[in-house]
Amino acid sequence: MDDKHMQIGEVAARTELSLRTIRHYEETGLVIPSARSQGGFRLYTETDVARLMVIRRMKPLGFTLEQMRDLLEATDRLDADGVLDAGEREVLLGRVREYEQAATEQVDKLRVQLARAEDFAATLRTRLDQNASAALS
Repeated sequence: MDDKHMQIGEVAARTELSLRTIRHYEETGLVIPSARSQGGFRLYTETDVARLMVIRRMKPLGFTLEQMRDLLEATDRLDADGVLDAGEREVLLGRVREYEQAATEQVDKLRVQLARAEDFAATLRTRLDQNASAALS
């Protein structure tokens, strides 16, 4: 087997995605294995792994499969060898910019949620410490 290709198990380990999730992303057309072995096993490249990592990072930010597909299509077109005219390039960059802004907004919201959760955990720790001290007295 070509050492540039990985089987799905290695890809799952590297991306921390389950085999089932990777297969689901294949079924929805988000990631297509670059090749198949003679035995029919899915074979992936570093490019496929990078694509799965984009999806993995978008998921917890609340992006839908359709939004993931849209962003991947835009970046695929930007990365393609074909020449884009300036107008098309600007439209694609605008789409990517919108996703970057949406991701930044979600990260800000998650930071607020995390701070609230940390405050809550600290409040509970304080309560437990106070009760432990009272029990020792």
